[in-house]
Amino acid sequence: MPTSTTVQDLNRELARMIIEEARDHPPSPYAGKFVGIASGRVVVVADNPDELAQQLRQAEPDPSKCFSLEVGADYGAVQEIWGLC
Repeated sequence: MPTSTTVQDLNRELARMIIEEARDHPPSPYAGKFVGIASGRVVVVADNPDELAQQLRQAEPDPSKCFSLEVGADYGAVQEIWGLC
């Protein structure tokens, strides 16, 4: 893993690697899952965002050290919001 200066940089780099792995290797254990990263390590792989949030809070109570992602989501796509409740 490249040298990073902050926990956020480590988390982002690991997230990028997970996304690439799932894209290049569809049977990846992360494909279609919600992944929680804390301090540069995968600490949670969950089936839904509620489970992810609960387990990630238990693994690392400091949110500044956490990062989460939905593997397979298109983060480059533009999303339009038509209305708010």
